[in-house]
Amino acid sequence: MNKPIAIQGIKGSFHHEVVQHYFNVDADVVECMTFDRVIDTLLEGQTDEIVMALENSIAGSIIPNYALIDTHQLSIVGECYLDIQHHFLALENQSIGDILEVHSHPMALLQCKEFFRSYPHIKLVEAKDTADVAKQISEQNLKGIAAIASKNAAQLYGLNVLAKSIQTIKHNETRFVIVRRESNRTDNNDINKASLKFELDHKRGSLAALLNVLSDCKLNLTKIQSLPKIDTPWKYAFFVDVTFGDYKDYDKAKSIISLMAENFKVLGEYKNARL
Repeated sequence: MNKPIAIQGIKGSFHHEVVQHYFNVDADVVECMTFDRVIDTLLEGQTDEIVMALENSIAGSIIPNYALIDTHQLSIVGECYLDIQHHFLALENQSIGDILEVHSHPMALLQCKEFFRSYPHIKLVEAKDTADVAKQISEQNLKGIAAIASKNAAQLYGLNVLAKSIQTIKHNETRFVIVRRESNRTDNNDINKASLKFELDHKRGSLAALLNVLSDCKLNLTKIQSLPKIDTPWKYAFFVDVTFGDYKDYDKAKSIISLMAENFKVLGEYKNARL
Protein backbone atom coordinates (compact mmCIF):
# COMPACT_ATOMS: atom_id res chain seq x y z
CA MET A 1 0.00 0.00 0.00
CA ASN A 2 1.36 3.40 -1.02
CA LYS A 3 2.03 5.96 1.67
CA PRO A 4 0.16 9.29 1.50
CA ILE A 5 1.80 12.38 -0.04
CA ALA A 6 2.47 15.37 2.21
CA ILE A 7 1.36 18.84 1.12
CA GLN A 8 1.48 22.33 2.56
CA GLY A 9 -2.15 23.21 3.18
CA ILE A 10 -5.26 21.08 3.14
CA LYS A 11 -7.47 19.40 0.56
CA GLY A 12 -8.62 22.00 -1.93
CA SER A 13 -5.29 23.86 -1.82
CA PHE A 14 -3.09 24.29 -4.89
CA HIS A 15 -0.61 21.77 -3.48
CA HIS A 16 -3.48 19.26 -3.31
CA GLU A 17 -4.33 20.07 -6.93
CA VAL A 18 -0.74 19.21 -7.92
CA VAL A 19 -1.09 15.81 -6.21
CA GLN A 20 -4.23 15.17 -8.25
CA HIS A 21 -2.48 16.16 -11.49
CA TYR A 22 0.88 14.47 -10.92
CA PHE A 23 -0.12 11.34 -9.03
CA ASN A 24 -3.79 10.47 -8.94
CA VAL A 25 -7.02 12.30 -8.28
CA ASP A 26 -7.75 9.85 -5.44
CA ALA A 27 -4.26 9.91 -3.88
CA ASP A 28 -4.25 10.26 -0.10
CA VAL A 29 -2.54 13.30 1.40
CA VAL A 30 -1.07 14.41 4.72
CA GLU A 31 -2.16 17.99 5.40
CA CYS A 32 0.53 20.26 6.91
CA MET A 33 0.31 23.94 7.78
CA THR A 34 4.03 24.65 7.24
CA PHE A 35 6.73 23.49 4.84
CA ASP A 36 8.87 22.50 7.83
CA ARG A 37 6.19 20.05 8.88
CA VAL A 38 5.96 18.75 5.29
CA ILE A 39 9.69 18.00 5.42
CA ASP A 40 9.31 16.32 8.84
CA THR A 41 6.78 13.81 7.46
CA LEU A 42 9.38 12.73 4.92
CA LEU A 43 12.25 12.53 7.40
CA GLU A 44 10.12 10.57 9.88
CA GLY A 45 9.03 8.07 7.23
CA GLN A 46 5.36 9.01 7.42
CA THR A 47 5.54 9.75 3.69
CA ASP A 48 7.83 8.77 0.82
CA GLU A 49 7.02 11.78 -1.37
CA ILE A 50 6.09 15.41 -0.75
CA VAL A 51 5.01 18.36 -2.89
CA MET A 52 6.63 21.78 -2.46
CA ALA A 53 6.13 25.06 -4.32
CA LEU A 54 9.47 26.52 -5.46
CA GLU A 55 8.65 29.54 -7.59
CA ASN A 56 5.83 31.66 -8.95
CA SER A 57 5.80 33.48 -12.29
CA ILE A 58 4.74 36.71 -10.53
CA ALA A 59 6.28 36.58 -7.06
CA GLY A 60 9.52 34.74 -7.93
CA SER A 61 11.38 32.11 -5.92
CA ILE A 62 10.31 30.71 -2.57
CA ILE A 63 13.89 30.82 -1.29
CA PRO A 64 13.36 29.07 2.09
CA ASN A 65 12.16 25.95 0.28
CA TYR A 66 15.42 25.70 -1.67
CA ALA A 67 17.23 25.82 1.67
CA LEU A 68 15.00 23.11 3.19
CA ILE A 69 15.70 20.68 0.34
CA ASP A 70 19.42 21.42 0.50
CA THR A 71 19.81 21.33 4.30
CA HIS A 72 18.03 18.00 4.70
CA GLN A 73 19.88 16.32 1.79
CA LEU A 74 16.65 15.60 -0.10
CA SER A 75 16.19 14.84 -3.78
CA ILE A 76 13.92 16.48 -6.38
CA VAL A 77 12.48 13.71 -8.56
CA GLY A 78 9.86 15.58 -10.59
CA GLU A 79 8.11 18.87 -11.23
CA CYS A 80 4.67 20.22 -12.10
CA TYR A 81 3.60 23.64 -13.37
CA LEU A 82 0.14 24.70 -12.24
CA ASP A 83 -1.96 27.54 -13.62
CA ILE A 84 -3.04 29.45 -10.50
CA GLN A 85 -6.54 30.89 -10.75
CA HIS A 86 -7.73 32.74 -7.65
CA HIS A 87 -11.50 32.86 -7.06
CA PHE A 88 -13.48 34.98 -4.61
CA LEU A 89 -15.53 32.58 -2.45
CA ALA A 90 -18.23 33.01 0.19
CA LEU A 91 -21.33 31.31 1.57
CA GLU A 92 -24.38 30.89 -0.63
CA ASN A 93 -26.73 33.91 -0.81
CA GLN A 94 -23.87 36.35 -0.10
CA SER A 95 -22.99 39.16 -2.50
CA ILE A 96 -19.76 41.14 -2.72
CA GLY A 97 -21.56 43.99 -0.94
CA ASP A 98 -22.13 41.69 2.05
CA ILE A 99 -18.43 40.92 2.44
CA LEU A 100 -16.55 42.86 5.14
CA GLU A 101 -13.33 40.81 5.25
CA VAL A 102 -11.44 38.51 2.89
CA HIS A 103 -9.00 36.03 4.43
CA SER A 104 -6.27 34.25 2.49
CA HIS A 105 -2.57 33.43 2.22
CA PRO A 106 -0.42 36.61 1.95
CA MET A 107 0.72 35.59 -1.55
CA ALA A 108 -2.86 35.25 -2.75
CA LEU A 109 -3.80 38.62 -1.26
CA LEU A 110 -0.83 40.24 -2.98
CA GLN A 111 -1.65 38.69 -6.34
CA CYS A 112 -5.27 39.93 -6.13
CA LYS A 113 -4.57 43.39 -4.70
CA GLU A 114 -5.86 45.32 -7.71
CA PHE A 115 -9.24 43.60 -7.59
CA PHE A 116 -9.89 44.86 -4.07
CA ARG A 117 -9.13 48.48 -4.94
CA SER A 118 -12.68 48.58 -6.25
CA TYR A 119 -14.00 47.37 -2.86
CA PRO A 120 -12.33 49.60 -0.21
CA HIS A 121 -14.86 48.45 2.42
CA ILE A 122 -13.35 44.94 2.39
CA LYS A 123 -10.54 44.35 4.89
CA LEU A 124 -7.70 42.07 3.75
CA VAL A 125 -6.65 39.56 6.43
CA GLU A 126 -3.66 37.21 6.16
CA ALA A 127 -4.13 33.49 6.84
CA LYS A 128 -1.94 30.37 6.65
CA ASP A 129 -3.71 28.59 3.82
CA THR A 130 -6.21 29.48 1.09
CA ALA A 131 -8.25 26.28 1.30
CA ASP A 132 -8.27 26.27 5.11
CA VAL A 133 -10.08 29.63 5.08
CA ALA A 134 -12.70 28.22 2.71
CA LYS A 135 -13.17 25.22 5.01
CA GLN A 136 -13.61 27.45 8.09
CA ILE A 137 -16.16 29.66 6.36
CA SER A 138 -18.16 26.58 5.41
CA GLU A 139 -17.93 24.72 8.74
CA GLN A 140 -18.50 27.79 10.93
CA ASN A 141 -21.10 29.40 8.62
CA LEU A 142 -19.13 32.66 8.62
CA LYS A 143 -21.18 35.40 6.99
CA GLY A 144 -19.50 38.58 5.81
CA ILE A 145 -16.18 36.80 5.37
CA ALA A 146 -14.81 35.59 2.05
CA ALA A 147 -11.85 33.50 0.90
CA ILE A 148 -9.48 33.67 -2.03
CA ALA A 149 -9.01 30.07 -3.09
CA SER A 150 -9.24 27.56 -5.92
CA LYS A 151 -12.26 26.24 -7.78
CA ASN A 152 -11.58 22.88 -6.11
CA ALA A 153 -11.90 24.50 -2.68
CA ALA A 154 -15.24 26.03 -3.66
CA GLN A 155 -16.57 22.65 -4.75
CA LEU A 156 -15.10 20.75 -1.81
CA TYR A 157 -16.49 23.09 0.85
CA GLY A 158 -19.74 24.12 -0.85
CA LEU A 159 -18.99 27.82 -1.32
CA ASN A 160 -20.31 30.23 -3.94
CA VAL A 161 -17.92 31.85 -6.43
CA LEU A 162 -18.57 35.60 -6.24
CA ALA A 163 -15.90 36.43 -8.83
CA LYS A 164 -13.65 34.25 -10.97
CA SER A 165 -9.93 34.66 -11.70
CA ILE A 166 -9.44 37.83 -9.67
CA GLN A 167 -5.61 37.76 -9.79
CA THR A 168 -4.12 40.93 -11.29
CA ILE A 169 -1.97 39.11 -13.85
CA LYS A 170 -4.16 36.53 -15.50
CA HIS A 171 -1.32 34.18 -16.51
CA ASN A 172 -0.16 33.20 -13.04
CA GLU A 173 1.81 29.98 -12.82
CA THR A 174 3.57 28.21 -9.96
CA ARG A 175 6.26 25.56 -10.27
CA PHE A 176 6.01 22.72 -7.77
CA VAL A 177 8.55 19.96 -7.21
CA ILE A 178 8.15 16.38 -6.05
CA VAL A 179 10.70 15.54 -3.36
CA ARG A 180 11.91 12.25 -1.87
CA ARG A 181 14.53 11.35 0.72
CA GLU A 182 16.69 10.07 -2.14
CA SER A 183 16.30 9.34 -5.80
CA ASN A 184 15.60 5.70 -6.66
CA ARG A 185 15.98 6.24 -10.40
CA THR A 186 18.05 3.76 -12.42
CA ASP A 187 17.36 4.91 -16.02
CA ASN A 188 18.72 8.16 -17.47
CA ASN A 189 16.77 8.01 -20.74
CA ASP A 190 13.89 10.23 -19.60
CA ILE A 191 16.08 12.67 -17.64
CA ASN A 192 16.50 16.06 -19.31
CA LYS A 193 16.49 18.53 -16.42
CA ALA A 194 18.53 18.95 -13.23
CA SER A 195 18.69 21.18 -10.16
CA LEU A 196 22.21 21.94 -8.95
CA LYS A 197 23.86 23.83 -6.10
CA PHE A 198 27.39 25.19 -5.85
CA GLU A 199 29.50 27.89 -4.20
CA LEU A 200 32.16 30.11 -5.77
CA ASP A 201 35.08 32.15 -4.51
CA HIS A 202 35.00 35.94 -4.75
CA LYS A 203 37.07 36.04 -7.90
CA ARG A 204 36.42 38.13 -10.97
CA GLY A 205 34.70 36.13 -13.67
CA SER A 206 34.22 32.96 -11.58
CA LEU A 207 30.47 32.79 -12.18
CA ALA A 208 30.83 33.76 -15.84
CA ALA A 209 33.40 30.99 -16.35
CA LEU A 210 31.10 28.39 -14.84
CA LEU A 211 28.14 29.56 -16.91
CA ASN A 212 30.31 29.26 -20.01
CA VAL A 213 30.87 25.60 -19.11
CA LEU A 214 27.12 25.05 -19.13
CA SER A 215 26.88 26.66 -22.56
CA ASP A 216 29.88 24.76 -23.96
CA CYS A 217 28.31 21.48 -22.77
CA LYS A 218 25.04 22.35 -24.56
CA LEU A 219 23.07 22.91 -21.34
CA ASN A 220 20.33 25.53 -21.17
CA LEU A 221 20.20 27.55 -17.95
CA THR A 222 16.53 27.99 -17.03
CA LYS A 223 16.95 29.29 -13.48
CA ILE A 224 19.62 30.84 -11.28
CA GLN A 225 19.07 31.86 -7.68
CA SER A 226 21.61 33.02 -5.10
CA LEU A 227 21.21 32.34 -1.40
CA PRO A 228 23.48 33.84 1.28
CA LYS A 229 25.49 31.47 3.48
CA ILE A 230 24.37 32.21 7.02
CA ASP A 231 27.66 31.15 8.60
CA THR A 232 29.87 33.02 6.09
CA PRO A 233 28.89 36.69 5.59
CA TRP A 234 28.89 37.92 1.97
CA LYS A 235 29.40 34.48 0.52
CA TYR A 236 26.63 32.96 -1.58
CA ALA A 237 25.45 29.58 -2.76
CA PHE A 238 23.94 29.37 -6.24
CA PHE A 239 20.97 27.20 -7.12
CA VAL A 240 20.55 26.57 -10.84
CA ASP A 241 18.21 24.58 -13.06
CA VAL A 242 19.47 23.29 -16.40
CA THR A 243 17.86 21.41 -19.26
CA PHE A 244 19.66 19.27 -21.83
CA GLY A 245 19.02 17.04 -24.80
CA ASP A 246 21.69 14.43 -24.10
CA TYR A 247 22.47 13.11 -20.62
CA LYS A 248 26.12 12.64 -21.66
CA ASP A 249 26.48 16.43 -22.16
CA TYR A 250 25.06 17.02 -18.70
CA ASP A 251 27.32 14.35 -17.18
CA LYS A 252 30.36 16.06 -18.71
CA ALA A 253 29.25 19.43 -17.30
CA LYS A 254 28.88 17.91 -13.82
CA SER A 255 32.44 16.64 -13.92
CA ILE A 256 33.84 20.05 -14.84
CA ILE A 257 31.67 22.01 -12.37
CA SER A 258 32.72 19.71 -9.53
CA LEU A 259 36.33 20.83 -10.16
CA MET A 260 35.54 24.54 -10.56
CA ALA A 261 33.07 25.08 -7.71
CA GLU A 262 32.97 24.44 -3.98
CA ASN A 263 30.39 22.17 -2.31
CA PHE A 264 28.88 21.11 -5.61
CA LYS A 265 25.68 19.13 -5.14
CA VAL A 266 22.99 17.62 -7.37
CA LEU A 267 19.60 18.43 -5.81
CA GLY A 268 17.70 16.44 -8.38
CA GLU A 269 17.62 14.94 -11.89
CA TYR A 270 14.19 14.55 -13.48
CA LYS A 271 11.96 15.02 -16.49
CA ASN A 272 11.30 18.55 -17.72
CA ALA A 273 7.57 19.20 -17.26
CA ARG A 274 7.70 21.97 -19.87
CA LEU A 275 8.09 19.52 -22.77
